Amino acid sequence: MKTIKILCIGDIVSVPGRSAVRNLLPAITEEHRPDIVIANGENLSHGNGISRQHYREMCESGIDAFTLGNHAWGHKDAYNLLKYERNIIRPLNFDKRCAGSGSCVIDKNGISVGIINLIGRVYMPVPCDSPFNALEREVERLKKKTNIIIVDFHAEATSEKQALGWFADGKVSAVFGTHTHVQTADEFVMPKGTGYISDLGMTGAVYSVLGMDKNSIVERFLTGIHGRFELADGRYRLSGAVFEIDASDGKCTGITRINAMQLPH
Repeated sequence: MKTIKILCIGDIVSVPGRSAVRNLLPAITEEHRPDIVIANGENLSHGNGISRQHYREMCESGIDAFTLGNHAWGHKDAYNLLKYERNIIRPLNFDKRCAGSGSCVIDKNGISVGIINLIGRVYMPVPCDSPFNALEREVERLKKKTNIIIVDFHAEATSEKQALGWFADGKVSAVFGTHTHVQTADEFVMPKGTGYISDLGMTGAVYSVLGMDKNSIVERFLTGIHGRFELADGRYRLSGAVFEIDASDGKCTGITRINAMQLPH
């Protein structure tokens, strides 16, 4: 049995997140030897969207493919990135008139991996179609190219994430959640061979609230005054998971959560 390892990295948030990728990813790669690295990049630039400069920086740092989410259009560069770069995708169940694609196939070292990006509908402030129907249609199309398919479900509600995981069991190799920026400890391989985790967590500032300055967020909860969100800085972490996939049938055989931190000063 040939095993493929796919490292999936949770939402990269601004400067601390990019620093975490540059400085922590090499050691993680050395230890786990992933064949392909996928990351959610919707918060890559200033916490809102993805710029061409930061996209290139992360590609040079070892990321092979990028998924997005509700902040997909947060930076003006996203439109051309999605139009011209084949390794960056936005949620498939966005309106079909949106720029870009909701899936891609990455070919690297003789391995082909299909990637699907979906967005949830529960508590999410963006119009979109059913992620369940979109997934089913796209899996059928991608199966003609590869039996290894990874899904990033960018969603708020864990119930919706789990439901989609069960719906996808046996159809895809792995489903991971993004968006909440808090890593969950519920990783497991489903009965029909799909690896699952509700949320990969965040790649960004440790001393923060979801990547934002902790003091301003605490003040907001204390007073109810909705001030401007400020990005946090300082010590960083890289969160994600490594999925081990049987190359012959595309089934997941194991999952290892990743939560690496910069050493304190």
